[in-house]
Amino acid sequence: MSVEVNVADTEYLGDRFVFVDCPGSVEFLSEMDGALSGVDMAVVVAEDDERKVPALQLILKALEARAIPRVLFLNKIDKSSRRVRDVLTVLQPASEVPLVLRQIPIWEDSQATGFIDLALERAHVYHEKEPSTEIDMSDEDRTREHEARFTMLEHLADHDDDLMEALLEDIAPDRDLVFSDLVKEMQDGLICPVFFGSADHGNGVSRLLKALRHEAPFVDTLSNRILDDNSRAALQVIKTLHTQHGGKISIARVLEGQVSDGDSLFRNGRDEVKVSGLFSVFGQTASKIATAGKGDLVALGRLEHVETGDLLSHDEGAFTGLNSPEPRSPALATAIEAVQRKDEVRLSAALAKLAEEDPSLSISQNQTTAETLLKGQGEMHLRVAQERLAGKYGLDVSAHTPHIPYAETIRARTKVRGRHKKQSGGHGQFGDVVLEISPLPRGEGIQFSDTITGGVVPKQYIPSVRDGALDALGRGTFGFPVVDVAICLTDGSYHSVDSSDQAFKMAGALAIREGLPDCKPVLLEPIHKVVIACPNDATARVNAIVSARRGQLLGFDARPNWPGWDEVQALLPEAEIGDLIIELRSATAGVASYVSEFDHMAELSGKAAEQALQRSGKQAA
Repeated sequence: MSVEVNVADTEYLGDRFVFVDCPGSVEFLSEMDGALSGVDMAVVVAEDDERKVPALQLILKALEARAIPRVLFLNKIDKSSRRVRDVLTVLQPASEVPLVLRQIPIWEDSQATGFIDLALERAHVYHEKEPSTEIDMSDEDRTREHEARFTMLEHLADHDDDLMEALLEDIAPDRDLVFSDLVKEMQDGLICPVFFGSADHGNGVSRLLKALRHEAPFVDTLSNRILDDNSRAALQVIKTLHTQHGGKISIARVLEGQVSDGDSLFRNGRDEVKVSGLFSVFGQTASKIATAGKGDLVALGRLEHVETGDLLSHDEGAFTGLNSPEPRSPALATAIEAVQRKDEVRLSAALAKLAEEDPSLSISQNQTTAETLLKGQGEMHLRVAQERLAGKYGLDVSAHTPHIPYAETIRARTKVRGRHKKQSGGHGQFGDVVLEISPLPRGEGIQFSDTITGGVVPKQYIPSVRDGALDALGRGTFGFPVVDVAICLTDGSYHSVDSSDQAFKMAGALAIREGLPDCKPVLLEPIHKVVIACPNDATARVNAIVSARRGQLLGFDARPNWPGWDEVQALLPEAEIGDLIIELRSATAGVASYVSEFDHMAELSGKAAEQALQRSGKQAA
């Protein structure tokens, strides 16, 4: 399967087309998100497979949200075993607008040997890797054509009163009116026309190209949405790439005017950038050109501060760019590090470039576990990212499951003395403190106070006691940070010569380390609130998955504006979220997703606590 955008251009009957091939896998849909900012329409390739309907819905939803005209190409018609109208009945739930058949197949011995064009009312027979040829329709096929054509016209008449009147009066509508309605309603997003064929055999592709040639909107439709009438030149950036030898490349669609190598452009109307190289793109090949005109898809060299989704123009302060969709929430994370320490700086730079190329990848630092986390959309997505680190940047990296940021707290109070005394010739070290350690409600953090009277511990040393106590709380009885604890300095003593800040810091730390085991320490694990989106026929399976992972189900409801989908809400331990997406997608034909956010810390005891300590390499006291 493809894992990134690929660009190709071709000519058909004298017209030039640029195709931007986007991955269909749910893990790589972010590639599509950027490309949609600069296209005139979309061809969605589907097949007769009921299991893939939810995945089709994900793609159509993205197109509908961006108001992008679209057609559906039903591939592998040679392998389909049922009527096309029955296939459309299965696929229709994926689309908010009617799927309107533009063709019906000609069947011979249960094989599609040709098609009947419902708009032109002509029959064609397929030839292997060759254009189809027109044939006469049989009486049976003509009856089928009349029935299917009337259904198509009914859909069109929902938005055309003149056509509706003609149908009611049983008057054959004018063919030009039919074509006009087909074009207008497709471009307005009121219908999704359906063509079919077999890409392997070259069947149906020429008919699809002819439809694109006559019915696809021009670049003016896109540019009119975001540009004013005085624009001299504007480009929409749809993809960012970092090449090994050419540096950063920004792939952009020219919406208006011309752009030349060396031009100065403004990023979103503000920051000025200079084009250092202009290229045409075909797959992985870039060819240097001098200028590009309206409608062209080009690569711009070395625009260091330009990002995917930016709008570039010759006019300062003129544009704000399109409202790009929010980056997709990560579904899986891995901790990554360079095998050799000398590569750490290179790894950081390479990760930043990967995230710039693919906004659905994110990099973060977990301060608690001291790990660099690479987050993405799934197992394959992260695997591809790691392969790029090795192949493209020559980095030897290791990856492992991220550590869980467990913590500790206490359930009892105690009073403990910490005395640090050391004599080694000359001035010694002496610090003596009495600390009262007590639990706080969950989420209160760490509080330090003192009730010193009479100067038994001089004021200048009290901050050092606090620092020592806080340092010791960084690693508790189980080896994790201690939280939700109150510490009160109640008593102590000092030596006029040997006491110092360092001595009282050591005394404070010593008191904490000696006192914590007597406070009934308990392990805490992070709990996240998780919202899982899934087709409603998989909701019961998702509920079972959550329960099996120590989750607390909060309920489920219909997903807003997503017919046939539910949202399941639950509280889940972070330790159980790690590979959750893999099991969810296995149970939902690969389409489930989730978002999570930290909710609270909860006590962990018994066997679950023992397992957590074993996974973390810690030993219980």
